[in-house]
Amino acid sequence: MTLYPNVLVVLDPSVLEQKALNRAVELAKLQDCQLTAFLSIYDFSYEMTTMLSGEERESMRQAVINDRELWISELVAGHQEQGLKIDIQVVWHNRPFEAIVQAVLEKEYDLVIKGTHDHDVLKSMIFTPTDWHILRKCPCPVLLVKDHDWPAHGNIVAAVNAGSEQSHHSSLNQRIIHQSKQLAVLLNSKVQLVNAFPGTPVNIAIEIPEFNPQEYNQTMKNHHLESVQKLALEFELPGIQTHVLEGMPEDVIPKMAQQLDAEMVVIGTIGRTGLSAAIIGNTAEHVIDRLDCDVLAVKPAGFVCPLAKH
Repeated sequence: MTLYPNVLVVLDPSVLEQKALNRAVELAKLQDCQLTAFLSIYDFSYEMTTMLSGEERESMRQAVINDRELWISELVAGHQEQGLKIDIQVVWHNRPFEAIVQAVLEKEYDLVIKGTHDHDVLKSMIFTPTDWHILRKCPCPVLLVKDHDWPAHGNIVAAVNAGSEQSHHSSLNQRIIHQSKQLAVLLNSKVQLVNAFPGTPVNIAIEIPEFNPQEYNQTMKNHHLESVQKLALEFELPGIQTHVLEGMPEDVIPKMAQQLDAEMVVIGTIGRTGLSAAIIGNTAEHVIDRLDCDVLAVKPAGFVCPLAKH
């Protein structure tokens, strides 16, 4: 089964261990696919050298690109010898996220794999602005890689928002579970449905004396339990693999991922940009920030990449 035939692997020259490449190789051994080892580079000093002619600047740029291509070919040589199909692409671009998204738009990759930086003190992922831009704007699924292994018989958390009546949420839930189930087959893992529901708003309980918080909570919980049950039935998942918990998604999902020792969390990103993203934030981003395992971020159906030329 080939889930992702064409995969873009983002390399990071600032670190020794190429987590994204290691994960991509692992994936390529489980399914037949074409990998592209990708690097976006830019050195401002080359652009500033006014003493040089445009042609000389171009040849200096080319020398840097050739040097990086050589570095990548050394990185991938061993894997290529084992029969894996790996292309190399180095581009000169001052905004890495744009270079990555542009490559996806041009070559229609099925998946982007990118490593994350570790923060030793916090023991969590550190996300760079590049990561956030890719998550919001990349039209295909993005796999952000952490150190946690992919063991056989592991757990994949499908983070759903089952209580919402909005059509874009229910279609995103479908995509999340569908993708999780396909990955579970590939990785020989179990899908665990995780759904958070909000507790009683304290201010309502204070302002309206006749408001019954216990009753409200129970009604809310039942609604989410029923919705998750429906999804589980639809996708033939046993009840034991569903988890409905009170709390904010950014608390519940990382906690459950840790309890289940999940190797991956599959989550939906609406991909808000601009002011609405700054004000509302994005639940997915709050969740991702606190996870200690790989994250696969999927977009809703009909998502339009803001960088696509209309």
